Amino acid sequence: EVQLVESGGGLVQAGGSLRLSCAASGFTFDDYAIGWFRQAPGKEREGVACFTTSGYSYYVDSVKFRFTISSDNVKNTVYLLMSSLKPEDTAVYYCAAGDGSRWSDPVAFDYWGKGTLVTVST
Repeated sequence: EVQLVESGGGLVQAGGSLRLSCAASGFTFDDYAIGWFRQAPGKEREGVACFTTSGYSYYVDSVKFRFTISSDNVKNTVYLLMSSLKPEDTAVYYCAAGDGSRWSDPVAFDYWGKGTLVTVST
C-alpha cells in the first residue's frame, strides 16, 4: 500500500521556522519526484517545492531562499525546512509523489498524503 505521511506542522510566529517531514512507503522511492504543495482556505492548491529523481530542486518564487527541500533516501523521507515564515505561508501542506514532469502541477502527481497544517501568526 502506497503511503505518504506528513508531519511537523504547527503554530509558529512570523519569522520562525518549521521542518516538515514526508515519510514514504509502498513504492520505489528513488523512482519518483516528491513535491510539497500547500492549500490555504479559499485558494487553489499550489506547488511549493519539488525534489526530482535527478536531484534537482524547484521552488515557487514566493518561498525561494526561505524554504529548502531535501531527501533522505535511506529513510525514504523528504523534508521541507521552512524559515522566515510569513502569515501568508499559512496553509495545509501536502507531500505528493509523481514523475516530476510538471513539478508544480498537482495533476502530475499520483500519490498524496493527508496533509499537515501550518499556521503562522503575526
